Amino acid sequence: MKSWLVGAATVTLAFLLTPAAPALADDAVPIPPNTGLTDTAKGSITPADIDFVIKVRLAGLWEIPAGNMAVEKSDDPNVVKIGKSIAAQHVSLDSLDRAAAKKLNIELPNQPNGDQQGWLNEMKNASGAQFDQIFVDRLRAAHGKIFPAIATIRAGTRNDTVRKLAQQANQFVMTHMTLLESSGVVDYGALPTLAAPATPAQKGPVPIDNQMIAAANNGGGVPGLSNTVVLLVLAAALVIGVITTMRIFRSR
Repeated sequence: MKSWLVGAATVTLAFLLTPAAPALADDAVPIPPNTGLTDTAKGSITPADIDFVIKVRLAGLWEIPAGNMAVEKSDDPNVVKIGKSIAAQHVSLDSLDRAAAKKLNIELPNQPNGDQQGWLNEMKNASGAQFDQIFVDRLRAAHGKIFPAIATIRAGTRNDTVRKLAQQANQFVMTHMTLLESSGVVDYGALPTLAAPATPAQKGPVPIDNQMIAAANNGGGVPGLSNTVVLLVLAAALVIGVITTMRIFRSR
């Protein structure tokens, strides 16, 4: 047992003392693969899942014509390019969404909702720089609202088809927000204000709840693991840390 504790403590200390790696280029940012994501309509469907699939469809119903309007009406080549990309990508996302809805027997709308139609009318009645501002701001605000909703579905859905669609939609929405921000005209001050946390922030990076405390007291459900073992590992790591530090200073 003692040798195991010392070994575990050594590995832990080595990890903590490892120098941070230098910053990587943007092209090294990982893109989540589809590996392991199935698409068999397996798993229960919740009202939140259905609402998500419908909202993805609604997004395409107004953002495709909005992007096409940007191509036709904008005098800014960058906005034209952004509109063309967003419209084309929403055609692809809409195809994925309709395929998912068919598997899940979800009825989809064929017209934008009232708010979306109002935004399209704003764009139809605008021109020049005013059009660019309306186009960028309306789409950026809409993407910002659906982005956290996608994350919630991706994290909690029980249905594999919805899970895969959420993974795909997340990539599209992040791309579109970045494209819109590349225009340089996003009015960030006009974006919806973030809601305050429901409860005061907890200390530490992860909120602690009663279940986590109970799991810690019981050894986390791991056979043979107890608070005593954890304390011994931490004590061993502390001793090794002191010894290692003393050796470093002596060698200088």
